[in-house]
Amino acid sequence: MESKGTGTTEQPHLVSLVLQSKKALQHGEQLCSRAQSQYNASAQEAIEVLALDAKVRWVAEAIVEQLKLAASVAKCIEEKRAALTKQVKSWDTSRTKYTNSLESVLESLGGQVVPQDFHETSADSSLFGSQHSDDEEDAIIGLPSQRKYSNGGVVSPSSSPSSTLRRPGSIVQDKGKGKGKSNSAEERKKRAKADRSRWKTLRDFVDDRAIEDLLENVENDRNTLEDILNKTADYPSSLRNTITSLRESLPVPPQVPILTQMQDILIAEDAVIASMAEKLESLAGHYDGMAGALKDSEAGEVFADEDLENMNRDTEELPVIMGELDESAGEIEDYFQRLAASHRTAQQDLDHLSRVLNDLDELGDIMDEMLATQNTVEFQCEESLTSLQQHLETLDHLHERYVLYQTAFNKLVLEIARRRQYKEAAESIVNGMMSQLVIMAEEEGQVRKHFNAEYGGHLPEDICLCIGNEPTRWEVLPCPGDRRETLPEIPPDLIVEARERIGGNPDIAVGPESL
Repeated sequence: MESKGTGTTEQPHLVSLVLQSKKALQHGEQLCSRAQSQYNASAQEAIEVLALDAKVRWVAEAIVEQLKLAASVAKCIEEKRAALTKQVKSWDTSRTKYTNSLESVLESLGGQVVPQDFHETSADSSLFGSQHSDDEEDAIIGLPSQRKYSNGGVVSPSSSPSSTLRRPGSIVQDKGKGKGKSNSAEERKKRAKADRSRWKTLRDFVDDRAIEDLLENVENDRNTLEDILNKTADYPSSLRNTITSLRESLPVPPQVPILTQMQDILIAEDAVIASMAEKLESLAGHYDGMAGALKDSEAGEVFADEDLENMNRDTEELPVIMGELDESAGEIEDYFQRLAASHRTAQQDLDHLSRVLNDLDELGDIMDEMLATQNTVEFQCEESLTSLQQHLETLDHLHERYVLYQTAFNKLVLEIARRRQYKEAAESIVNGMMSQLVIMAEEEGQVRKHFNAEYGGHLPEDICLCIGNEPTRWEVLPCPGDRRETLPEIPPDLIVEARERIGGNPDIAVGPESL
């Protein structure tokens, strides 16, 4: 600035400009100093944020690996349960097969009638024996008890037709028996036999209560197995829900890496700080110029109006510069707050991950208990399945025994038919022999009468006394100790049905003439 005059009227105004410049410089220095401090703090915050972010990522990765292990445990339990469930379903399929087979043979027994003579001839005996056997196995499966003959055969007590029916007596005597019975009783008996709706079936000789008890035991054991399986039913889903919850609670990685964010903030702060430094230098240069002008003025130098106008204009620009410094200081403050917020967020994430680690420790203990329980369940299921498999063997044995039972009955029907053929053939021979003997005796008697009439009177009485005897009359009787065999009556259609059930038997002739 050049001196243009010697006037002193502008000196007080120059002092005011210097004071304004000094005040602006001091305020600018304060803003820059505070901004520099926050800039330095920002750098430290950035370092701490990066360190926390590294910890968060490291811990999060470790947690993810632990969650993968937990997921593998859940899958392991699920696979073990699937294997057990497969075994149980296989058993259920077998049970359905065996129970259907048993029900089928029982229904078949219920559809096959038993002639009344098979079980009503003797009040104290039965072709099928007692349904309440002392034999433990027979009590379980509901079949009659059995005993062996001395020759090794097996029959039910009193099951022999000769022991259940009336013992045979002499043929002549048996012909006269039964004549004293009333005709009405005979007719009622015949009507009862004709009405098959009242006949018993083979099913009536089966102990249904024992079968029901067995099936009930099977169902109870199956329910027990289901209860055992249900102990770990929710383990896989519970573990997966917990794993999902923990995984979703993990911090979400930012779209922009933290390092890039920190670099961008620090670079932006560097630009702001550099701008503030330039403005502070400008304030310092203005103050130095004004201070020099004041010294020159005090030394007697007088400034021209143009110089004073320039000084006023420069001083008037000071508020604009101060506003820019305030704005820049605010930007530095904003960047610092962003870094501080990132610091707090990272610390919160780290604290949360610490709690997740504690939850994982607790989850580990829970998984140990789950695996121990699953092992116990597997052991108990194996035991239960072994017991249930024995039930299937019992059902299969029941089915086999009732099939043999029905087959034996059909064979019995055919055997009775065969014996009736034999009996009728034997009786035919005996009856023919008896008729021939009667005729022979009558002829012999006529011959003897003729002889005695013609020559008897001429013979002394004490010679051959037997000459006057009648011819011996013969009677064909069973062997000593035996009586005539009586067989139950079997309708021809039942014999045909029995033959069809066992596949036919051409050796058995069926017809009215054989019954």
